[in-house]
This record gives sequence, structure tokens and C-alpha cells, in this order.
Amino acid sequence: MNVYNTLSGAVETIEPSGRAITLYVCGITPYDTTHLGHAFTYTVADVFVRHLESRGLTVRYVQNVTDIDDDILRKAAEVGVDWRALGNRWTSHFIRDMQVLNVRPPDEYPRATDVIPDIVTTVGALIERGLAYMSGGSVYYRVNAWPAFGLLSHLPRSEMLAVANERGNRPDDPHKRDPLDFVLWQRAAPGEPTWDSPWGPGRPGWHIECSVMSTRFLGPTLDVHGGGGDLVFPHHECEIAQAEPVTGCSPFARVWLHTAMVEHEGAKMSKSLGNLVMVRDLLRDWSADALRLYLGQHHYRHEWTHDPDALPDAAQLAEKLRAAVTVSGGEGDPLHVAGAEADFTAAMNDDLRTPSALGTLASLADDVLAAARAGRRVEAGQALVRRLAHVFGLRLDRLDTEDRVTRGWDAHLRRFPSL
Repeated sequence: MNVYNTLSGAVETIEPSGRAITLYVCGITPYDTTHLGHAFTYTVADVFVRHLESRGLTVRYVQNVTDIDDDILRKAAEVGVDWRALGNRWTSHFIRDMQVLNVRPPDEYPRATDVIPDIVTTVGALIERGLAYMSGGSVYYRVNAWPAFGLLSHLPRSEMLAVANERGNRPDDPHKRDPLDFVLWQRAAPGEPTWDSPWGPGRPGWHIECSVMSTRFLGPTLDVHGGGGDLVFPHHECEIAQAEPVTGCSPFARVWLHTAMVEHEGAKMSKSLGNLVMVRDLLRDWSADALRLYLGQHHYRHEWTHDPDALPDAAQLAEKLRAAVTVSGGEGDPLHVAGAEADFTAAMNDDLRTPSALGTLASLADDVLAAARAGRRVEAGQALVRRLAHVFGLRLDRLDTEDRVTRGWDAHLRRFPSL
């Protein structure tokens, strides 16, 4: 299977480094979820994993929860609730949405607060290597000390600061040596949760959380690292700069798989802009299959704009697929479908061209329905429709989500009793 690698700027073949392909996808900051942009990222990851599994490969998948950072604390203060209670409520909300959408759960679903001791150790290692410094009770990463900074995003240094400032950087922090340096350990502030460290009480920075969680659960080198395209810089760039000097392994991730942004009302769908379209609202009017098909009709690398007028077409396709697997055929000549499977697989193997793959699936459903009307045997075609639809997480004529989806996400919930 070939996908576009943000690091190299080219389409490359995915090759597992071990018995399983290791995949890490940056998860939610648990509030104001699940919007359509979230759904796009995590259903793309789901389709990616399901396709690899359909080809006989094993995938070891980790997705995190960013349960402590500036955004979650700001939101908790805004709504007047405890930060952990806020995160718990929205994490549960997100999980229920993933179950309704029939999204395959990650194998591990850690929270940033699960790995605080590991974060402290990693920050200490970066200080020892001369890549970080203590200042004002916090610890910062010295960007100038890492010459490879910028290789993932391909941004020139002259453009980095403006982008970082739009995405959480604090250039006027008086304790920084350089405005682009980023915090690894944030000193304690009044009213904020803190943990002990050699540098005093505080909490981890955002970027170090994912570096630590990914390497703890998947090892020093990932086969694939995914997430939204807005994370390329600075978040993923910073992950590399933190992980590689500590593990001694390069590259940190062999392939970087980034999903494009979803726009609404003329701008990127985001919490800060307040232009969110929520999945749960859409599911009041449309089936989970219709929504999965609507999302799958957009290629993961191409930005797109939410179009409510396209949802009826997705619903019609969902009904066609359901009809194809439930129609009764005859006793005539069997329908031959080998070409459809080859075309579907070729599209998916070619940089996850889901719109083309769904076109093949729709044509296959048409063939099944036409053959059934002509009195032909359609069992093979129906089995193939089911198999290919499974790659997109479609239920078809099943009333419930897959058992592994329900059980897997429920198990993650049980790991956190407060949920």
C-alpha cells in the first residue's frame, strides 16, 4: 500500500518494521467534540486500518487523549467545572460517537496524565543532552539546538514563528531564550493542577505528551504517525525534535499521514472560530452509514467544505448498498465480481483513494441488483459488497455496531472508572 508521506513529500510504500504495522494518531483534547473535522480524521484512520487488516496485515494502533493542556484548563475555567470532570465527560461523549460511527477502537487509548513520570524522565534526558533549559520554574526546548527542526513541515525559519503563534505558542514569554522555543514542563500556576518534578511543581507541555505516549506504547520508531494537517507544525515537528535525541532512533516515524482540514462557512472548522458541525446533530437526520459514506467520498489529503446538500446522495448510496446485500437472486448464471475487488483494492492501495473505491463499490451494488432482477445468482456479489463495505465501517443491514467496536471502546471506558 502506498500513501503520501508528509516528511518526504512523496507517495511511499508502507512496510511494517515488525510483526505489526504500528500506528499512532493524535487524539482529541476532550471538549466540544465530536465535530465533522474530528470525524474525518478518525474515520480516515479507521478506513486505513481496516484496509490494511483486510489485506491480512496486523495493525498495532494507539490514539491518545490530551486531557491536560492550556486549552482544557481554559475551557474548564470558562464553563466553571473541574478540568478532569470536563475531560471525562467529553471523552465519554467522543467514545459514544465513535461507537455509533462503527469506528474500530485503538488498541491503546492513553491519557497524557497516565504518563507523567515518563514525561519527567524524558524532559530530564533532553536537559542532559543540551536540548532543553530551565528558566523561571519551567523547562523549554532549545529549537536552535536541533538542526533538523523544520524537515517535516518544510517551513523556512522565517515563517515558523507566525504559524506557531497561531497554534498556541507564546512568543512573549519572558523566560524563553528564543520566541520559537517551546515549553516541555510548565511551572505551577495558581489554581492549576500540578505534579512534582525536579524543576518544581508543574505540568507537561502539549508536544512532549505525544512524544512520550507514542514511544512508550509503540517503541522508538513508528511505522505511521497520523493526525490532522493542522498538527504538522508545530506539534508534529516538535514531537520529532523531542523523540529522536532521546531514543537515538531516526526517523521517529517512517511515514506521516495527515488528513486535510474540513471547512465550513468559509473557514477551517475549529473550536476557536465557533463554526463546528457536530456529528451527533447530523446523526439525528442521517444514518451512521450515510455519514461514513459522506466522509469517505472525500480524499484524505484534499481540503473540502461541508455541503449539507451532499448528505442525501450519501444516504441514497447507503440504501443501495443495503438493498444489494438483502436482495434475493435467482438460480441463473452467477454474477462474476473478481474485477470489482481488484479495482477497489487498487484504488485503496494507491494513496487511499476512497472516492474511487466507493465508486467501485457503488457499481458493484448496481451489478448485484441488476443481476438479481434478471434472476441470476448473486451470493458472491453480495459477499463482496459486505467485505468491501466493511473497510468503510458500514453496517448495511445490521442494526448494531460491530461487537469488537462496542467491546473495545467500552473496555477503554472501564479503564477510567470516573467515566
